[in-house]
Amino acid sequence: MARPILVWFTRDLRLADHPALDAAARAGRPIVALFVLDDVSPGPWARGAASRWFLAGALESLADAIAARGGRLLLRQGPADRVVAELARALGPEAVHWSRGLDPASRAVEARLERKLTELGIAARAFPGFTIHEPRAVLQRDGEPYRVYTPFSRAWLEREPPDRPLPVPDRLAFLAPELESETIDSLALRPTKPDWAGGLRAAWDASERGAEALLERFLDGAIWSYGRARDFPGRPGVSRLSPHLAVGTISPRRIYWAARARAEAEGRGFSAAWPFVRQLVWREFAWSNLFHFPQLPDRPLRAEFDRFPWGPDEAALRAWRKGRTGYPIVDAGMRELWTTGWMHNRVRMITGSFLTKDLLISWQEGERWFWDTLVDADLANNAMGWQWVAGCGIDAAPYFRIFNPVLQAKKFDPDGAYVRRWVPELAKLPSEWIHEPWAAPPLVLEEAGVRLGVTYPRPTVDHGRARERALAAFEAIRRG
Repeated sequence: MARPILVWFTRDLRLADHPALDAAARAGRPIVALFVLDDVSPGPWARGAASRWFLAGALESLADAIAARGGRLLLRQGPADRVVAELARALGPEAVHWSRGLDPASRAVEARLERKLTELGIAARAFPGFTIHEPRAVLQRDGEPYRVYTPFSRAWLEREPPDRPLPVPDRLAFLAPELESETIDSLALRPTKPDWAGGLRAAWDASERGAEALLERFLDGAIWSYGRARDFPGRPGVSRLSPHLAVGTISPRRIYWAARARAEAEGRGFSAAWPFVRQLVWREFAWSNLFHFPQLPDRPLRAEFDRFPWGPDEAALRAWRKGRTGYPIVDAGMRELWTTGWMHNRVRMITGSFLTKDLLISWQEGERWFWDTLVDADLANNAMGWQWVAGCGIDAAPYFRIFNPVLQAKKFDPDGAYVRRWVPELAKLPSEWIHEPWAAPPLVLEEAGVRLGVTYPRPTVDHGRARERALAAFEAIRRG
């Protein structure tokens, strides 16, 4: 039998638009499919609990798709370079294919793996696919990375459109080797006792099929109002594709071309889809940031923030995590996150601003909490988003941009639909008072069954005073 090709699946848990898999199929070789759960190499950035739950569903979907084609997805765990090299040594494949990683840990793993495979006389082939344009392809004329989103997006758009997404290969000769393999259960990706994932199960289908269904539903309607509706968390205005992009059950190239083709087919032109597509470009900007500034998840990119007087306030941090801050829009977001593993992007900005500027708690605390609780946990997006809202990153929001949680709520949740869903103890309050219950007349509170400090907490901080404190702290580090 011809020597096989070992395809190591990483953050690309799909059969469609998979360049590494497509190249293996075109080579006409039998294919051995492998996934490695590596909780060692990423160090503190090993997958968090919610994204592990989503990963389990994606792996089941991939394993079923491979089994339907006569193969078997091998599951292993350990340092990926060691595990892949050991399997390659046992199989003697012609080549090992994988999708190239862009984060620091993946790049280090792949460099070590290439050396080991070279020593074994096995070809090592890494393919693009996690982003549409890789970070090295979108640079300034002097070869330096872009530090501001707008010129990055212009340069991104000036590039030739990406190739069309690849279909599932017609001829996939998967093997089903009788080799040692973990199971989904033995990888311990899902919680057992206590089982906290009920809300996640109700919210998500983690399969490649589920990703396609979300995309089609979005293209059938919400994409055309995306530019106006995407900031309103109480309305179904966003795609919710982010966890699928993070785990790779759909490719960004597939989303790009689906949006572009639908816009052109309906005679709207590509510009009609641009408000949505620019979110893909923002994702690519985040990965460019991480690729060129690997300290992004751990250190502020603006050095003066190393001196910022973040305060260790454990009680306030616990209240924020549990959605008990006394600010309804913040609490709604944190409860949505805990229940579903996801939070609307506008509310991510509001909750992030509240933590870093109202509470003066370090952005790294928020980053770590989101990393553990988000099904769409993405190292580049998470780190850049937190540095943006804290004012300490590249192209960050100015530090003096401090979101007022009440005004934000009134603007983007005007009828209180989002708060009523996630903070049900306030559901009977009139819209006039639902975003600031502490200001409601006593009779209104009584009729709504709200007892401040009992059924719902009083605000943990006064926003006006907290804003002044934050600005004073920033001015102190600015002056050195």
